[in-house]
Amino acid sequence: MKNVYLDHNSTTPVAPEVLEAMLPYFSREGGNASSIHSPGQRARAAVERARASVAALIGARPAEIVFTSGGTESDNLALFGIAGMAASLHAHVITTAIEHHAVLNTCQELEKRGVEVTYVPVNSQGVVSPEDVLHAIRPRVMREQKDSEFTEALNAGTMLISVMHANNELGTVEPVEEIGKIAAAADVYFHTDAVQTAGKLPIRVDEIGADLLSISAHKIRGPKGVGALYVRKGTRLRPLFYGGHHERDRRPGTENVPGIVGLGRAAELAAENLAADAARVAALRDRLERELVGRVPQARVNSAGAPRTPNTTNIVFPYVEGEALVIALDLKGIACSTGAACSAGAVEPSHVLTAIGLAPEDARASLRFSLGHDTTDEDVEYAISVIPGAVEQLRELSPVYQKK
Repeated sequence: MKNVYLDHNSTTPVAPEVLEAMLPYFSREGGNASSIHSPGQRARAAVERARASVAALIGARPAEIVFTSGGTESDNLALFGIAGMAASLHAHVITTAIEHHAVLNTCQELEKRGVEVTYVPVNSQGVVSPEDVLHAIRPRVMREQKDSEFTEALNAGTMLISVMHANNELGTVEPVEEIGKIAAAADVYFHTDAVQTAGKLPIRVDEIGADLLSISAHKIRGPKGVGALYVRKGTRLRPLFYGGHHERDRRPGTENVPGIVGLGRAAELAAENLAADAARVAALRDRLERELVGRVPQARVNSAGAPRTPNTTNIVFPYVEGEALVIALDLKGIACSTGAACSAGAVEPSHVLTAIGLAPEDARASLRFSLGHDTTDEDVEYAISVIPGAVEQLRELSPVYQKK
């Protein structure tokens, strides 16, 4: 039985070059990057080389990169770091209905602390309208004291807009450049979760207009447990944690040197292979879609009309329980998912799929296939040969399915 991994949006295998780069920092180069002795300074140099590599991947300056434990912490640091500073001043945040739970659950916690949040809807393709974001912005209310230079904020207004660069379940690419211009014109901070686009699409933070941008190592063939937050120079950000003066006082704690080195090497590989990988993987993705929709009656691609990341497809197989199909395919050596890995086992249908208007039964019948650097023609051919039969077998057990 062949083993085919089609769940790269969940996590990616660590590249051999990344593992090789990390290994010395688990052993002979095990110094603390904050120590002034030679082993510590070699570790510091390795961290700074990695910082430069991550910055180059997104068109930033090295000093604007803050290393974190991953995408979730980066998102939390961005949202709490900006909106949490003014929760008592009726601060307002704008986000979308299809964000990753690292953003949505953070927004819910901010609401408990007094921050108001607007969840802008998306269209049937999973794309948010920049105009809807614009209309959601609330102005600040200020009061000036007479005969004084003192100015008091009565209402913080909209402090932050957070819109993901691409959706993790659908692959839909959001109009972040337009939203970035809207945020800049309104003097509002703009954060984008680029966990699913870093290394897949060209990113330049200045072109996006992002003040904050999240990435994660394990989505780009790096190790789990490390990520980064881009913080534009001049952005005022309150830390989540308190301790030492690491990461320019924005993220205290002894640096995860092996992980950071791994992220840096993964960023270099992603930059080197980005264009070639994107073209090759997109062709494989398109073939997989075309064949499955052609061979499985009533199957259709969710958000097929939207711009998408090159590696992602989300397909609904009506009259099938998605989790049952994931298990059936796993038994045949194919790894895929029903959506976000952090939502596995959830009883409710995907919030992303219901947000684009899918009925709950179709949302539960949808599978995400996400390809990667190591996906081959043979992998896709095997998936095409197996999936239609697995769907048919499960449909035979459905009391509501009728062959046409």
